[in-house]
Amino acid sequence: MSAPIGSPVPSAPPSYEEAVGINMNYPQPYPVPGPGQKPDGKGMNPPPYMGQSAPANNPVTVQTVYVQQPVVFYDRPVQMRCPSCNQMIVTRLSYEAGALTWLSCGGLCLLGCVGGCCLFPFCIDALKDVDHTCPNCNTLLGSYKRF
Repeated sequence: MSAPIGSPVPSAPPSYEEAVGINMNYPQPYPVPGPGQKPDGKGMNPPPYMGQSAPANNPVTVQTVYVQQPVVFYDRPVQMRCPSCNQMIVTRLSYEAGALTWLSCGGLCLLGCVGGCCLFPFCIDALKDVDHTCPNCNTLLGSYKRF
């Protein structure tokens, strides 16, 4: 395929300076050795940027931060550091009727246990929700919901 008649043939691609936009007349930020000169190492470091001050020898303050992993609560006591009183503790458990307790009671009623037997789930800790509290400061730390 040949070029259409009347359209100019493209010339050579632009030079590196033209493509990048380097202005050869602009002074260099640091001394550039001329042709035939060897760099002697003197004055070859670039000057500090404008508006930049020399680094000050200020003392660095270090703060140590301890990150506690999230605690997962189940129906057993947990050894942990209380976030309220900052003591190592083993949580105290308290049981409270929850959704599973009421569903068990309703299920027993449907099966015909109406004469008081349907209240047995309220006497069984394994069917109740569990609250974990700190034995030192009595802060509620977490809960375990069975259902």
